Amino acid sequence: MTGTIIGTGACAASHVMENDDLAQFVDTSDAWITERTGIKRRHIAENETVSSLAVCAAKRALLDAEILADEIGLIIVSTMTPESIMPSTACLVQAAIGASNALCFDLNAACSGFVSAFVTARTYLESKIVRYALVIGSEVLSNVVDWQDRGSCILFGDGAGAVILEASKNDSWVPVLHADGRQSQALTLKSRHDANWLFEKEHPDLFKRDYFISMDGRAIFQFAVRKVPEVIDELLEKNNLKKEEIAYYLLHQANRRIVEAVAKRMDQPIEKFPMNLDEYGNTSSASIPILLDEMNQKKLLHDGDKIIIAGFGGGLTWGADVITWRKK
Repeated sequence: MTGTIIGTGACAASHVMENDDLAQFVDTSDAWITERTGIKRRHIAENETVSSLAVCAAKRALLDAEILADEIGLIIVSTMTPESIMPSTACLVQAAIGASNALCFDLNAACSGFVSAFVTARTYLESKIVRYALVIGSEVLSNVVDWQDRGSCILFGDGAGAVILEASKNDSWVPVLHADGRQSQALTLKSRHDANWLFEKEHPDLFKRDYFISMDGRAIFQFAVRKVPEVIDELLEKNNLKKEEIAYYLLHQANRRIVEAVAKRMDQPIEKFPMNLDEYGNTSSASIPILLDEMNQKKLLHDGDKIIIAGFGGGLTWGADVITWRKK
């Protein structure tokens, strides 16, 4: 038993911020951002929340899968930017879509989160605990971005992507997941729910930048271009697959240069590495399912296609899994 994707959905925040818009309040330019990242614009939440974006993506995935919400047995939401610690975003989604029979919980593995959530859902399906699982990556990163830091504020956007998995007898692949907490300081975000947050909110002169995303860009770039090819090679070896058998490599959409560097190191054509970060920027755990839904809606995926999804991000965490595309 394994899990087969039977539906996808995505939802981006409604407000679009172009690179030129950023240049109005940050020392940057469209040319500078595009050259270094490949990003042209990003979607920024105004009235949306992590849960509302997740609900939107989930409803679209249900329509695509042609099943009812009460048939869902498991909801996992991958997010590092929930609007509440309790209840979980997954429970908010459950209530909003009417998935009354679903077990619900959130998962945080930063930008690797969707891959980890996908693998977790597969284990529930393989164990016959549930028949259908809803896996969502949803983020409102604009709430935790330092808009005075031109090195990081140019990167991030808000959105959600979702997939519905059904238990099936298709190929059961062995995933690969890793973490290295020793490198955790390369990408950090301090919780705003700690005891000092209320005090600092009332005294903005004492506000600490620890409460925004802090990133050592060079370290993360080097980490990604080294570890992503390694984890994909490990995944291929464990599953007795060759690179030539893979139709697409769907990487976390962090930076065009990272994706291009991975393709080069793997000696694979860049056409196998689809990208949409020019439109969305880095949406963390939402980036892979948003891209997957885009490819599904454009009918770029065909029955039997083998697809590798690979995430990398804070923790540091990284991992990959294989999908055999059998959408009905």
